[in-house]
Amino acid sequence: MASMVSILLRCSLLLLLLVQSTQSSVSQKPKNAIAEEPHPSTSHTYIVLANQLAKPSKFDTLEHWYASMVGVMARVKKKKSSNRIRYTYGTVMHGFAARLTDGEAQRMATAPDVSRVYKDRVYHTQATRSPWFMGLHDDFGAWPDAEFGDGVIIGFVDTGIWPERASFNDAGLGPVRSTWRGKCVDALGFNASLCNNKLVGAKSFVTVELDAGGLLTDSNPRDIAGHGTHVASTAAGAEVPSADLFKFAGGRASGVARMARIAMYRACNIGCFASDVVAAIDAAVTDGVDLLSMSIAYPAEPFYDDLLSVATFGAEQRGVFVVLAGGNKGPTASTISNVAPWMTTVGAATTDRVFPATLRLGNGVVLTGQSLYNIPFSQSQGAGMIPLVRTSCGEYDLTPDKVMGKVVVCSQDAGASAGFDVERAGGAGIVSVQSTERFWDTVMAQPFPLPGLLLSSAGGKKLADYMSSVAYPVASFNFTCDTVTGENRAPMVAGFSSRGPNPIVPEILKPDVIAPGVNILAAWSGAAQPSDSDMDPRRVEYNIISGTSMACPHVAGVAALIKKRHGDWTPAMIRSALMTTAGPLDKNGRDIVDSGSAVGAAATPMEAGAGLVLPRLAMDPGLVYDAGTQDYVDFLCTLNYTVEQMRQFVPGLSKCARTIPGGVANLNYPSFVVVFDGSTRVRTLTRTVTKVSAQPERYNVTVAAPDGVKVTVTPTTLEFKRVNEKRSYTVQFSSEAGAKVRPAGTWDFGHIAWENRKHRVRSPVAFKWDN
Repeated sequence: MASMVSILLRCSLLLLLLVQSTQSSVSQKPKNAIAEEPHPSTSHTYIVLANQLAKPSKFDTLEHWYASMVGVMARVKKKKSSNRIRYTYGTVMHGFAARLTDGEAQRMATAPDVSRVYKDRVYHTQATRSPWFMGLHDDFGAWPDAEFGDGVIIGFVDTGIWPERASFNDAGLGPVRSTWRGKCVDALGFNASLCNNKLVGAKSFVTVELDAGGLLTDSNPRDIAGHGTHVASTAAGAEVPSADLFKFAGGRASGVARMARIAMYRACNIGCFASDVVAAIDAAVTDGVDLLSMSIAYPAEPFYDDLLSVATFGAEQRGVFVVLAGGNKGPTASTISNVAPWMTTVGAATTDRVFPATLRLGNGVVLTGQSLYNIPFSQSQGAGMIPLVRTSCGEYDLTPDKVMGKVVVCSQDAGASAGFDVERAGGAGIVSVQSTERFWDTVMAQPFPLPGLLLSSAGGKKLADYMSSVAYPVASFNFTCDTVTGENRAPMVAGFSSRGPNPIVPEILKPDVIAPGVNILAAWSGAAQPSDSDMDPRRVEYNIISGTSMACPHVAGVAALIKKRHGDWTPAMIRSALMTTAGPLDKNGRDIVDSGSAVGAAATPMEAGAGLVLPRLAMDPGLVYDAGTQDYVDFLCTLNYTVEQMRQFVPGLSKCARTIPGGVANLNYPSFVVVFDGSTRVRTLTRTVTKVSAQPERYNVTVAAPDGVKVTVTPTTLEFKRVNEKRSYTVQFSSEAGAKVRPAGTWDFGHIAWENRKHRVRSPVAFKWDN
């Protein structure tokens, strides 16, 4: 963690700006200074959770009480207590962030009515085609039915926003609703007048720690990284008649919910401090956002140790739908982040658009990859062949004596930024291999400054085999600079997309769904390069990037459409609609493939969750699986959390009143996980569905299960007459005697679906053998 913090500090801005008042339940301090009072190098930011109900009556406000707590610690050490509190939190959780030494933090943790003390940490941030690829159409279906999400407010916790982009034009939008409490701040370089009926809120919570121990605070919500601008326009950008990157992916651009409103809460630069993120969440919920989209991730850990889990629990408690990126640590198993059941967790998939470029080897083999190099040319066989040289592509390995006039083949994953180093050293081109991807049409296209392309792992192996077979390997490029749509297999799960099983609670299947997250075109910051190289002089209005960060806002946009049409639905109902209508098949009716699989196998729910989000079906799911705050409290109690751990979520809790009968797998979640162990070969789970369609309906159950597993659903028919009517059913899963023996740790998959002529409500089922 210390190394991550130091990287963030070295990469942060040298000059940051004055903090402005945010007028929310978050109080940011100081308000009239650039830098806080320096502190010893042993001090750090800590987040203190307190039981607000226990505030002594002698203190007028919680802020005064919190200040007294810090003051006691200061007097013990004979230090000044002024300016040590950075934030107070008062909506999604109660407490404050302050500069404390490690010893002070330890003493603070033992103070009466302090629930928990966390050391600050760093989270990391992890479309002309994609909305239409998901089945959205201007004239019918989810878009017109939901009025394109008009009036729904999506909050983004990210790197800020570049408000001048056409994607944030408010043409055709009426005023924001009168109950909205957010606003845009004035800051040096950001005028509040830049906001409008599209961009209805913009605040900053970015704090940078100095090597000397003090803090710089930046009140400017302007995006200097590009990430926040990209995700905001992906979810809710206005329609733009023409957008492209270097003539690639040209066409009409639109956010998924293009008439929804955007509120940006800047809490990230290179990374995102947890104290800043929690302050941003607290402010967003106070302001009145309907949804929160957060494309940030951190390795999963117990929920009581995870501030993001605590803060989003508070957001869900207030009816805010929360969607988060699942992380980019695939294809390794059990790397999924943001795994709490009150979160909607999203993995990344491809669309049917590619940017092909080819490399012809000296032996005649042609390898196809992807590239955003934008100068068309073709080198002929023979005279056009250029020597190949393999290097690590590290900055100090790219010297003229090694690479001058040659095509550099990177032995490690490298992107467009390495191309600038190759170009500076006199190289003629660059080839890199994206080791996480088996198929060429799932690799990330990169805006190389010189001839260059990315190959898949399969293509990379062929290249490596050729280079090891000849003394003087050569190759030639062919760039047509075409954008090709509709010809490749799609969607496929991206190999980099983090996957299950859930490392904290295996009985909760994660990710929940997948959405487009590979080579997504969206708006970009005017201060950021299209690559991640400081040597890149180019600036663009739109950029193409990849990650679960890009998949997350697609789901936020679909959730906004659902929220517009079904304003009284709970966050769990929206998540259920997304999951039970998601598609497990690709556009041609075949299994969705996992590009992270060494053999190109079909994706399982561990990679794809319930499948690709399908907005048209999600608008009318027929039945939903609902859950609320008390269900999640029971879930945490079932995990045997102590009272102290539970109070981080429910400050006034004296004891757990109940647990979930049958264990956490019986949470009313839209998916199932069944674990067979040495003590039992039979598991029985229960679910309750709520009817949300208008007409009386009857549903019949269908089941798919692996060999050797018997699934019995009771009853097999569910009949409903009224909206919001509830019906429960039980499922008995039996691992049959005499079935093939599965090694411990084996997973297999199936599904349960309730169907009639109009609706299909499908839940994935994962089976694990722990014999």
